Amino acid sequence: MTADPQAATKTGYDAETVAALTADATAIMARYPDPRSGLLPMLHLVQSVDGYVSRDGILFCAEILGITAAEVSAVATFYTQYKRHPNGKYTVGVCTNTLCAVMGGDAIFDELSDHLGVGHDETTDDGAITLERIECNAACDYAPVVMVNWEFFDNQTPETATALADQLRLGDDVVPTRGAASVCSFKQMSRILAGFPDGRADEGVGAGEPTLAGLAIARERGWTAPDAPAADGGPDGAAAAAGQTSPPVGTPGSSAERKPATSSDTEVGKDKKPGEDAK
Repeated sequence: MTADPQAATKTGYDAETVAALTADATAIMARYPDPRSGLLPMLHLVQSVDGYVSRDGILFCAEILGITAAEVSAVATFYTQYKRHPNGKYTVGVCTNTLCAVMGGDAIFDELSDHLGVGHDETTDDGAITLERIECNAACDYAPVVMVNWEFFDNQTPETATALADQLRLGDDVVPTRGAASVCSFKQMSRILAGFPDGRADEGVGAGEPTLAGLAIARERGWTAPDAPAADGGPDGAAAAAGQTSPPVGTPGSSAERKPATSSDTEVGKDKKPGEDAK
């Protein structure tokens, strides 16, 4: 499926941009049995061009997928990673969910907000930084955490966070605590989220010491995970040998063993539309 070139020009993109977007969008759609399933990465794709999900980006997605602009907009406005106004070169996200907040996340956000002169989802006048409050990024063992274009900066303080922001505004290179060895731009990050790797996946540190602490203790003390129980409750049952941890579907005790409770449970095909075969 490809976009109608004449329709694509309605977006306002020039011919070169339309050609590049169409090639990438076609590659995205080829990943899915239903091309429409490619909408989420496609929104990241247009965001990598404009720096946000623009009107032109919405129209492009609608045209190439054969859906309405309203349907595209409904998705783009639901997820916070899609921006509906120009974003800064760097999104500086401060986790203020429970643990990070307790460890100082709220204080970090407040200090950055005062230092940069912007609030949540607002961008500095120089276009360098968009500041955000963000939800948990599964890095509680490094709380409080700040992320720059989704790269981790762990164990932050108000002082280190403001110093980091100043470095970003000056154009200095900054090195994340874990993950890639550098921070890319918001547009580059959006292209990665669209499913086009930049070759940096194996850079830097992966799991750090706090994450691996439990594993180290288990090894020191010789702890291992218990064997999975057999379906019949015995230690040497066939199900245990097969690696099953729950009764096979349809057998006593399985999730499929349920007696009909309402009329709709027994009236086969009641929820079908006219012309559909009852199943």
